Amino acid sequence: MDTTVGKKLPGVYCNSLIHYSRFQTREVHIGDVPMGANNPIRIQSMTTVDTMDTQGSIEQTLKMVDAGCEYVRITAPSIKEANNLAEIKKQLRLQGCKVPLIADIHFTPNAAEVAARIVEKVRINPGNYADKKKFNELSYTEAEYQNELERIYKKFAPLVKVCKEYGTAMRIGTNHGSLSDRIMSHYGDTPEGMVESAMEFIRMCEDLKFYNLVISMKSSNPQVMIQAYRQLVEKMTGEGMNYPLHLGVTEAGDGEDGRIKSAVGIGTLLEDGLGDTVRVSLTEEPELEAPVAIAMVNRYEQRRRNEVSPEAFTSFKEMCLPARDSLRRETADVNNFIGSSQVPRVVADISRENLKDPFILKAVGYRYDVLLDKYHMGEQSVDFVYLADQLPSFTMPANLKQVYDFQVWKDIVNRANIHPLFSLAEYVSAKERDPQMNLVAINTDDIDGDLFGELEFDKSLVLVLETDHEHGMADQRWFFCKLVELGIDVPVIIKRSYNPDEFNGPVGELESPEEPVSKLQIYAGTDFGGLLTEGYGDGIWIDSPSTALNHVASISFGILQATRSRISKTEYISCPSCGRTLFDLQETTQLIRSRTNHLKGLKIGIMGCIVNGPGEMADADYGYVGAGPGKITLYRGKQVVKKNVDTSAALDELIEIIREDGKWVDTEDVK
Repeated sequence: MDTTVGKKLPGVYCNSLIHYSRFQTREVHIGDVPMGANNPIRIQSMTTVDTMDTQGSIEQTLKMVDAGCEYVRITAPSIKEANNLAEIKKQLRLQGCKVPLIADIHFTPNAAEVAARIVEKVRINPGNYADKKKFNELSYTEAEYQNELERIYKKFAPLVKVCKEYGTAMRIGTNHGSLSDRIMSHYGDTPEGMVESAMEFIRMCEDLKFYNLVISMKSSNPQVMIQAYRQLVEKMTGEGMNYPLHLGVTEAGDGEDGRIKSAVGIGTLLEDGLGDTVRVSLTEEPELEAPVAIAMVNRYEQRRRNEVSPEAFTSFKEMCLPARDSLRRETADVNNFIGSSQVPRVVADISRENLKDPFILKAVGYRYDVLLDKYHMGEQSVDFVYLADQLPSFTMPANLKQVYDFQVWKDIVNRANIHPLFSLAEYVSAKERDPQMNLVAINTDDIDGDLFGELEFDKSLVLVLETDHEHGMADQRWFFCKLVELGIDVPVIIKRSYNPDEFNGPVGELESPEEPVSKLQIYAGTDFGGLLTEGYGDGIWIDSPSTALNHVASISFGILQATRSRISKTEYISCPSCGRTLFDLQETTQLIRSRTNHLKGLKIGIMGCIVNGPGEMADADYGYVGAGPGKITLYRGKQVVKKNVDTSAALDELIEIIREDGKWVDTEDVK
């Protein structure tokens, strides 16, 4: 579990921790598409072509709108691009497209002031708008710090004046990778620093009587992002504010990893009723982002109809997420295998497979060698297989634990690595139990029943926690809170079951060949990720009969990787590209992945430009950042190692740096 994000968890951040209740924000008008308050959660994305490519920007925008985008963001790094937004907007309107446009601003206040006269919303980054990030360690007296704020105020006030005059909305978008030296020196690289970075600008806006604001707290690390948004809500409500929230995990990556990481961060907050607009940042074509975001937010439309009064559940707030010194719930060790300091375990259901074929285990990470009659396991080999009442006709790998229904387990003679799964009633009444490890299936509602009171919490017990609740993540979290309240430290495997009906309705035409897989990535990423990022769960069990076993296993390990609770592969922190990007991000990401994806545990940042690149290196071991046309700067953490390397040689140079650090492994050594 990643513990770099601070030791204390917030106690209050949403209306209800056990039932769905959306955080009530003020309404903000962005063109003809208002957001916040009781409006639907809005979908947006960002163009990737050069903003000076007017026709390309128009074509991408139309594709994005067709895919479901309700807002479209376009970068404006200088006055030149800001001015061209007028032509892009004009041509879109002539084609009947009225989608509100958002100008993305970073370093240039003068470009922001131009864009604010043209588009419906501007996004500014408080980390580099009239502030700076050069990784300098600064020291301020209270008076000096106040002087800096006054200097920024004078630079920022003209933009606010333009926005008020033209009715333009503004997003104050904090990015973990671009906190200013001033904030870093005062608050450190923390969620608290992210929050204060935004709050400074919000207070300036309120002082200028400008309230048409949207706020975001983005990071490539879902743990940091989740904590920052929660702390922001606490801070805002403490100061009488309720501005709408734009949700996003920045630099999420591509493919399955990008979808799962986005679901962990965005989905966890949506579960708590936080979020008024969503952008999924994938290193893919921008029109592929909207369907993923839509699949996320559509889960909550039905729940909105069943919302509960926020006042009804205030007593649960402190109980469910008390401040504690460890991010992970402390549990007992069972069989030196699960609980305590062990990594969360993965369970796979193989009871529906052909148990006469040892090659089926390849789908769960075990490669059978016929000549040697042995299994080879990889970094993503599951830890338990559930066989229900089915007995295999081949010998299982020696280190793979088998789980059978209790009534079947009783009749098995050789029980090496074989363990029973009881119902709660079976366990309470059983005359025979496994001295090593007993799994007991339990529903969240069982904790208030008489049978739960008869449980013997000995050193062999592991609970398998299921829920039938529509708001399942919160329901299971409530169960964990009750365990903490009761002082019960038994390990818990989180189980969620998904039936084919949940995957009905398209994720989007562009993803139709893999709709069930895509939705499982999103749903499971949310349901398990929300708990794991809070330190709950000693194992995960995804039950999805309609999904191929290899996909279920891959998604399981992907969730653990995204929550930093179990690292089993290389992690790529790659940005989604925009008009500032200096090379083909999709092609480059795939090339880097093809040469480095065997380096377990390494985090490699792949950034298109210097806006967030250097800052996001703080969460990466190595970085590959665009420095100019055909040029790359290579990083070790936040430190520049080589500047202006030709693109043709940059990947080889990066690998050489990894090799020099003793972290390179040849591919043949990991097979």
